[in-house]
Amino acid sequence: MTDGTAPTDSPATLYGPVSLVLGVVATVTAALSGFIGIAIPLLAGALAVTFGLLGLGRRLNRGLSALGVATGSLGVLYPVFLVALLT
Repeated sequence: MTDGTAPTDSPATLYGPVSLVLGVVATVTAALSGFIGIAIPLLAGALAVTFGLLGLGRRLNRGLSALGVATGSLGVLYPVFLVALLT
């Protein structure tokens, strides 16, 4: 960066926090999937995993990105296993 800006000025630094928030939303809504359906946890979980992997790939906020991937994948897998057990 030739203009002197730090890499923390990039919007990419938000991948970790956004991933964690979406992962928590996916996990909470997955626990309530019997009441609200499985669309919200699947969508939020998939977005959490995507943003978390982008954050891990760019090496920005790695802890938050890893937690976002973990909670997002839990939010995706729980309703899938729930539907598989009920069928």
